[in-house]
Amino acid sequence: MLKKGQNIPEDTLQQLIKGCLTGDRSCQRKIYDLYGAKMMVLCLRYSKNREEAEEILQDGFLQLYKCIGQYKKTGSFEGWLRKIMINCALQRYRSKANLFRVISLAEHHKSLIIEEDFTEKLLEKELIRLIQTLSPVYRMVFNLYVFEGMKHKEIALLLDISEGTSKSNLSDARVILKKALTPNLKMTK
Repeated sequence: MLKKGQNIPEDTLQQLIKGCLTGDRSCQRKIYDLYGAKMMVLCLRYSKNREEAEEILQDGFLQLYKCIGQYKKTGSFEGWLRKIMINCALQRYRSKANLFRVISLAEHHKSLIIEEDFTEKLLEKELIRLIQTLSPVYRMVFNLYVFEGMKHKEIALLLDISEGTSKSNLSDARVILKKALTPNLKMTK
């Protein structure tokens, strides 16, 4: 019996994928059970609250089951699933982007440097909670840059903003997080 967080043998994963291709609900459930918790953490980072994260997670798994035949086995299945979840989060953001468009007037801001190890000093839940307090565009830019390692040019294309706005939004997000973290950092020292 496979458990959450356990490495999945390649042959078992291939059997589950084949089962999903035929619409086997038990295989779909097993894939959800194996990857759901990890993907939920990812969705929480991109959402404003747990309910929205659950919707993104559900959309992502529905998308996975629809297009699982497109998995080319060139990279890890988990990495491919992460991309699906991120795309679902971006799609949700884009559908609401006009309601929440935030463009910083401080295009001239230099990127502020904050302690790189601040994430190590916080519990994962606290970090997610703080990220969720960011405006949608700040949250998207921050996650794509910090956690997904994307460049500002890529982020600008994905979010339909300028490269300068992406840089500014990242800077503003870091300032907001740094202010929120300051009391927590003092407490952990």
